[in-house]
Amino acid sequence: MGQKGKADTASLNDYWHLGSNTKALTGLIAARLVEQGRLSWDTRLLELFPEWEPDIVLAYNQVTLKNLLSHRAGIRPYTSGLEKMAVPKMEGSIAEKRTAFVKYVLTQQPIKTGLQFAYSNAGYAVAAAMLERATGKTWEQLVEEQINKPLNLNAGFGWPNLTDEHQPWGHWENMGKVLPVGPDVDYDLSLMEPAGDIKMTLPDYVKLIQANLKGLKGDESYLKKDTWQFLHSGVEGYAIGWSHQEKDGKQYSEHLGSAGTFLCYVLIDVTKGKACIVMTNEGTDEAQKYLMETRNKLIAGKL
Repeated sequence: MGQKGKADTASLNDYWHLGSNTKALTGLIAARLVEQGRLSWDTRLLELFPEWEPDIVLAYNQVTLKNLLSHRAGIRPYTSGLEKMAVPKMEGSIAEKRTAFVKYVLTQQPIKTGLQFAYSNAGYAVAAAMLERATGKTWEQLVEEQINKPLNLNAGFGWPNLTDEHQPWGHWENMGKVLPVGPDVDYDLSLMEPAGDIKMTLPDYVKLIQANLKGLKGDESYLKKDTWQFLHSGVEGYAIGWSHQEKDGKQYSEHLGSAGTFLCYVLIDVTKGKACIVMTNEGTDEAQKYLMETRNKLIAGKL
């Protein structure tokens, strides 16, 4: 069952939790909808939710889709357990509960003002609510329509072992021990699913990253080249689901994702058109240390 200390090994058909690397997929959905004319990067939140204006914090009145997806909307992060524990209980379907959560988040004072970078899982939930309102479809339906079908992928949601206990189990550290996270553990990510709760097989994830590489080199079968460039480097430092930098005349995109039980890291050498992916089903600091060591070896070997 993919647990620490067990003899079973991973296979290419196994699913891995992407954590915050899910953000790049939400960015892809947004990009597809922008190209289809459903909304624009500069569409304001209140253009789609005008009825919320009397209730939300004034600072969010001018927030745009681009601001949210590049973490420049001042939305509180909701990366800690304490923040999540303070959220009132939501009722209804997953989409209804997520919309209620989004409205609640927008009643909280921003942690930063203006367009300063402030990493936020909740900001991606707000952006997803905009995509849902613009299309009349849930974010989960949009994953199927805008990612799975056109790219021939089979991305799913939640921990891999939620629907099949023989899929890899995630692991976290508790009281100094690394423990498996079973499907019965009460750890619900659905309110911020668009920020970090997709699972994929490694071959499918490779195919997804290859689509990014091809698009950055000019393949326009899925998105226009300019759109791919915008996703990866259209906003300084962190664009749309991707952190980026230039070093020694080369352009790099990267992202690390974890919900505390798995780790997923991707580095794209945009200039060379190569990438590396490192995944593990343990989300501890020690696992991240080894993950980054593996990353450095891959880079030293020139990918």
